[in-house]
Amino acid sequence: MPNKKSHLGEETEDRVRTLLKRRKEFEEKRMFGGLGFFLHGNMCCGVHKGRLILRLGIDVAVEALKKKHVKPFDITGHPMRGWVMMECRLIGGDENLKEWVLLAVDFCRSLPPK
Repeated sequence: MPNKKSHLGEETEDRVRTLLKRRKEFEEKRMFGGLGFFLHGNMCCGVHKGRLILRLGIDVAVEALKKKHVKPFDITGHPMRGWVMMECRLIGGDENLKEWVLLAVDFCRSLPPK
């Protein structure tokens, strides 16, 4: 039986997929033990080891980091500027998830396609 953290990660993957499935410009890829969601070739958000990862841009990420449950995105020992992560168990309901994911979508729409 999978551990609770991986179950929450899979559940969050499904919730994000449901939010983005109608958007033809999105693609998902398995990578680094998690799942990334890409917009026009740019990673937008993902789920990694029970954590939601969001690409918000520097200004929005700085504001997001003021929230207690939001942490810098760091899985290598080098935090990535403009990215944040939070435990999937702390995301809350679908409306909260949608707000977070749409912040990442808004930022990624400002990037040139790859």
